[in-house]
Formats: sequence, structure tokens, C-alpha cells
Amino acid sequence: MTTRRNVVGVIDVILPCLNEAPALPWVLTRMPAGFRPIVVDNGSTDNSAQIAADLGATVVAAPRRGFGEACHAGLTAATGDLVCFMDADASLDPSELPRLVARLGTADLVLGRRRPTTRGAWPSHARLGNAVLARLLNRRAGTRLHDLGPMRAARREPLLGLGLVDRRFGYPLEMVLRAAAEGWRIREVEVAYHPREGRSKVTGTLPGTLRAVRDMRRVLSEVTS
Repeated sequence: MTTRRNVVGVIDVILPCLNEAPALPWVLTRMPAGFRPIVVDNGSTDNSAQIAADLGATVVAAPRRGFGEACHAGLTAATGDLVCFMDADASLDPSELPRLVARLGTADLVLGRRRPTTRGAWPSHARLGNAVLARLLNRRAGTRLHDLGPMRAARREPLLGLGLVDRRFGYPLEMVLRAAAEGWRIREVEVAYHPREGRSKVTGTLPGTLRAVRDMRRVLSEVTS
């Protein structure tokens, strides 16, 4: 892991990464000025880490598999006052990140509400699972969200203060649940959702979607019980 000093005004972008070599060049070359990518290598067997480093990203190793493991490793490695999260598979465009950050004046946590650009960008089973979880979340946490999207923006220190413990696919849901419990203002901004590059490991497959939904339902039960 590279040790870095914080630069005033620079925003860290955490990109969990597992075998995303085909997508990383597109993602990293579209990173807006002032946004600093942190690619968290979650045990890739391709050359994702080398590609990311060659393109100027900070690369953090998180060898223990788990989406939450990678997200939290990136969060603890970040030094900027503001942090963003997004997938590294080219399904989301980094050029939209400034729109989320701009809402942080009137919100504490901003989520990208995904709008598919093509019919196959968001498989029906993944979309249905997301909608069911969003309804359960809204009922238990008093939120009014439509999507538990992976593109997010918030302030780093308050996020760390939430004490997130899930290290699997429940991490994104736990973030929203604990933020809502603390009275955070949570808002959505519409973002384009593109077909991902390469083979999907989670929501692009039915087993992956079911695994993610199971993890999130577990977190929902544990945090709100």
C-alpha cells in the first residue's frame, strides 16, 4: 500500500476490484480532475493491479475475499475529506462523480440511482432483488430510496465513525442502515448504468444475485433487530 498525504480538495475514489483488467483502462482514464482513484485488489488472478498502477492509481491489496472487505480497505487507506465508491467494471462512468459530490452540501450520503442504458445492462433478477431490498430498507429505516447503488459519496471521517462490520455483500446496505440510524440526510442522484466489461461475478448471474440478497437480508435483520 502506498502511503500518501492528504491534499486539500482531492477526493478519493474507492474501486473494489476482482479481475477487472478489461475495464480498468476505460474507468481510470475517465476519472475527473481532483478525483484520486484507489483500486483495491481483492485477490485478482489477472493483471488488474499492474494495469491500475500503470495508469496512476493507488493500489491497495485486500487478499481476503469479500466486497465489504475491499470497500473497507479502501476507506481506511483513503486520506481525503470526501470519498466516493464505485464499481471498477465500467458499468458506471466516473465522470458522473462530481454530480454526487455536489449534493453533499445538502446531504450526508449520496447514492447513484441507476438508470440502465440498454436492456441487458441490469438483468431482471438483479433489478428485482434490489427493489425488494430497497422496500425493506425504507420500511425499517424510514428512508425513501429506490436503489442501493454502488456509486456513492460521503465524508470519510463520519463514514469511519459508523463502525461498519460486514465484509461481504451486506456492506452497502449496512452503510445506509447505520447512516439512517444516525440521522444522516440520504439522497439519490440519477446515473447511467452501462453493460459491464467482462464476466459478472455478482449481479450478472442468478447465484451471485441470490448470494448478495442473502447477505443483505442478514445485515438488515442484524442491524434493525
